[in-house]
Amino acid sequence: MSGKLYGLGLGPGDPELVTLKAYRILREAPVIAWPAPDTGPSFARSIAAPHLPGGQTEIPIVVPMRTERFPARDVYDKASVEIAAHLDAGRDVAVLCEGDPFFYGSFMYLFERLVPHYDTEVVPGVSSMMAAASAAGRPLAARNDVLTVVPGPLDDAELTNRFNAADALAIIKIGRHFKRLRSLIEKMNLLPHAIYAERVSLGSERLMPLADVPEDTAPYFSMILIYKGGEDWIHALPGSKP
Repeated sequence: MSGKLYGLGLGPGDPELVTLKAYRILREAPVIAWPAPDTGPSFARSIAAPHLPGGQTEIPIVVPMRTERFPARDVYDKASVEIAAHLDAGRDVAVLCEGDPFFYGSFMYLFERLVPHYDTEVVPGVSSMMAAASAAGRPLAARNDVLTVVPGPLDDAELTNRFNAADALAIIKIGRHFKRLRSLIEKMNLLPHAIYAERVSLGSERLMPLADVPEDTAPYFSMILIYKGGEDWIHALPGSKP
C-alpha cells in the first residue's frame, strides 16, 4: 500500500497556533517536505521545528523568491516526483504550509499533481488574516458585512472597484506595492479605517493604524485590514491593540 499525503496548515507563525491534528501528524510522519526560499531559512519549517521529533526524512522544496517569473512548474514537478517515491514505498509524507494550504498556499500545486494517485488529506490552518484581526482587537466583519480578500498587485482601477464594493477588506501581498496601496486608500478616504499588521503572532509583530506607518515598503508577511461596514462600534475601536 502506498503512503498518505498530508498538507499541513501551520498557522501564521506562532508554534502554539498549530492545531492538535497537525501536531499529531508532524510527530508521526516519517517524511516531511517544506517550501524554502533560495536564500535564508524556511518559515514553514521554523513554525514546525519545536514539534518535530527528529530523525525524519526531509525534502526542501526550493522556490525562488523574486518578482520575475521562474520555472515554477519545474519546481513542483520535481518535488512531486520526489514525494511520490516515498509514497510509493509506503511512507506517509507531510507537506508543511504556513497559514492554510488552500488559502493562496503553494501546497495546492503539489495537490494538483499528486491527488489523482494518492490518498491525500488537507489539514486547515489558522489564517494570518484571522490572527491579525485577533491581535488588533478588531472584528474582521459582522452580521451581513461582505468581507473581500484583495491581492495588492491588482491595478488601481480593479482595487478601487473592490474597495467600493466591500464592507470589510483584507489586503494581502502588499510588499513592494505598499506605497501605492496606501496612497489609493488615502485617496478613497479609507485611511482612518485601515490597520497595518506585520509578522502577526511572532516576536517581531507590529500593529498600528496605517496612517502611522513610517515606511514606504512592507515585508512579505504583512497585510492591511479595513472596516467600512455598518457596525458603528467597530468603527469606534482603536486602530491597534493598546
